[in-house]
Amino acid sequence: MLVDYVSGGRVAIVTLNRPHADNAITTELAASLIEILETIAARASVRVAILSGAGDRAFSVGGDLRQRKAMTKEEWLRQRQVFDRMLYTLRQMRRPIFAAVHGMAYGGGCEIAISTDFIIASDDAVFGQPEVIVGLSAGGGSPIFLPRVLPPGRAMQMLMTGDPITAQEAYRRGMVNEIHPRADLMPAVLRIADAIANNSPTAVQAVKQAVRTSQGEPIEQAAAIMMEAHWRSVVHPDRVEGIRAFNEDREPTFQDPEF
Repeated sequence: MLVDYVSGGRVAIVTLNRPHADNAITTELAASLIEILETIAARASVRVAILSGAGDRAFSVGGDLRQRKAMTKEEWLRQRQVFDRMLYTLRQMRRPIFAAVHGMAYGGGCEIAISTDFIIASDDAVFGQPEVIVGLSAGGGSPIFLPRVLPPGRAMQMLMTGDPITAQEAYRRGMVNEIHPRADLMPAVLRIADAIANNSPTAVQAVKQAVRTSQGEPIEQAAAIMMEAHWRSVVHPDRVEGIRAFNEDREPTFQDPEF
């Protein structure tokens, strides 16, 4: 794993760094990602994180099958526990975190991407859940989350056949927010990250929590969750600074959130 802090430390770029293995996920890589995410969660100056993959071929091809080749059932279960904690830690991030995907995002790699807040992809990105091809039922969240970012029938087809979809189809169906040429992916991603980082971090985190926690709730309960986040922002100093800056025709200066 690699982590770089840019834009004055406000943006964390987290990179899966096993390009020789197409960023396949080992137990050690998963544990390292957990540690990095927990570090980011405790660093108030970080306002947004980007998750990417090293090398030219892949974001990540998922679990490292070579490491799993000689695993006992107990070792497999222990690895599954680490993987589950990795994905849980990712999903529970209060700060915005999104994926910059190029090349292959297969299996656990696809599940990591759809566990973030949104996906920005290069035009050569390919998303797939090939677990059934090797006799596995996907266990990293795709049976839950893939039908939320794709039409349920299309998600079911991917999960049952193992056939991947292109970035273009993923964009057309709403799984991917934007597509860029490979060379333009990271500049585009950094522009988005800077736009988020320039906003009130307290408000951004509040709206993320409202979106995440209201999903699946009845309308009135979802509205109550939304309004709680809204009223918290109304009484926050960032609201005072934001409106004052607007009326003074200047950029606002938002403080890092307090814990």
